[in-house]
Amino acid sequence: MSRKVAALVLAAGASSRLGQPKQLVEFHGERLIDRAIRIAQQAGASPIFVVLGAEHERILDALTTSDSGTRILINKGWKRGMASSLALGAAAAERVGADDLLVLTCDQVTVTPEHLMRLMEGSHREHVVASYYSGRRGIPALFPDFAFHALQDLTGDTGARDLLQDDAVFTVPLPGGEFDVDTPEDLHRLRAMEHDSAHSRVQIGSIEDTKRSPAEDLA
Repeated sequence: MSRKVAALVLAAGASSRLGQPKQLVEFHGERLIDRAIRIAQQAGASPIFVVLGAEHERILDALTTSDSGTRILINKGWKRGMASSLALGAAAAERVGADDLLVLTCDQVTVTPEHLMRLMEGSHREHVVASYYSGRRGIPALFPDFAFHALQDLTGDTGARDLLQDDAVFTVPLPGGEFDVDTPEDLHRLRAMEHDSAHSRVQIGSIEDTKRSPAEDLA
């Protein structure tokens, strides 16, 4: 029997240290919130719940997704911390009968659809599966339905950190997972990453252009 994996994109914070909504920061021409929705879709999650809070009207206006599988949740209590968004998302996943809930933020740009799929493959509905980076467990993480009530009972701004410390939690390595966009310095680093990857693509294209076939040489 196939599993119903819902996703929860945490995007309710005020980005106070960054000085602008991180949700609307662009990376390779794509807003971070749109990117998070896209990679969750590409991993096969549905429905995708997006929790908004601070400046939710501005962010809603900027969203480009038109997929009916994306559902917006407004967290009026977003100032209480990340736990309030997790509780909101877990309750929504429970209502739609999801077997698992894949939790991710919008600003971890090293996360790929392939990594999310590896989290999903590691669970079998028996284990919480967390990403592993910088010597610790964190999100993105996948929570089977047995953990939904625990997510709804969380309080404060530590998120699901305590739930991920159990010895029964499986882990999937995520190189660079510690990088997120919280400060102007992080944004500067993001721009450098963007430039470096674009430069690499140009170099690869130049190398490929020089690899002419014998037929091309005779043309």
